Amino acid sequence: MALIKKLPVDPKINFLGNRKLFMAFSALLIALSVFLVATRGLNFGIDFRGGVLIEIKTTEPADLNSLRSRMGTLNIGEVSLQEFGAPDEVLINIQKQEGDEKKQMDAINLVKAELGSDVAEYRRVEFVGPKVGAELKQDGALATIFALLGIAFYIWFRFEWQFSVAALLALTHDVITTIGFFALTQYEFNLATLAAILTIAGYSINDTVVIFDRVRDELRRYKKMEVIDILNMAVNKTLSRTILTSVTTLLALVSLFVFGGEVLRGLSLGLIWGVAIGTYSSIGLAVPLLFATDVRSPVPEDEENGEGAENGQEA
Repeated sequence: MALIKKLPVDPKINFLGNRKLFMAFSALLIALSVFLVATRGLNFGIDFRGGVLIEIKTTEPADLNSLRSRMGTLNIGEVSLQEFGAPDEVLINIQKQEGDEKKQMDAINLVKAELGSDVAEYRRVEFVGPKVGAELKQDGALATIFALLGIAFYIWFRFEWQFSVAALLALTHDVITTIGFFALTQYEFNLATLAAILTIAGYSINDTVVIFDRVRDELRRYKKMEVIDILNMAVNKTLSRTILTSVTTLLALVSLFVFGGEVLRGLSLGLIWGVAIGTYSSIGLAVPLLFATDVRSPVPEDEENGEGAENGQEA
């Protein structure tokens, strides 16, 4: 608590003075992300690749580690298990087997034989074909694009077009670098991961809107100050809030990464990266991009109230 109270309210850091460095770093991150996706690719989960989905209810609370070991001896490729609601409800995903539908049924029968009397009930057994996986990829990409455009439209409506352009470019940076992070680490990329990317976009735009709102207020208040000084002022005045929000969020995500188990490890690690890169982009990219759009005060000078604001002093 004492450490938090010592955080400076207005540290007066010259962020905009380093804008070229920030933009070069972001451009490098984007280039590396595109390169990694093109060369290494993403480790798509069964949701996108296709495969078999089995939901079971066990006779006792499931021991997922034991079940994973047993499934690994069947030689049917990648098998992922996760608790699905209650401790005795398990979702089993099996990668698509090479061959026709008979090969898929053989894999299902192998799993059923291995589980034996441990299963009280088979809730559902579904086969996700490659066509469905391809449709999910397409729908996921469209969901991401429409989410970004929707956010950009809201920012345009809430502020001005310059703010919208800066926010859209910063969010696109966050999404691309997060996808690049998964290409680098090769953690499974599935529907939950896609949801994490959209969550990251929402988190990042929340930080950006707070800063942009302060930018707009300062632009209205100070008419004679240089825009670059006003932008620096806005970032510095919101910096303590941005840092505290990000740190508390990261504490929760690190706990999820450490104690959430193997199933949530990739998801939580992606969110940790997303919060970090989203915080960076809100400060180091969105505001410099806003400066690059030649943003100006939305209030004409003849509507200004008070001489103090006219002279660059707080009214």
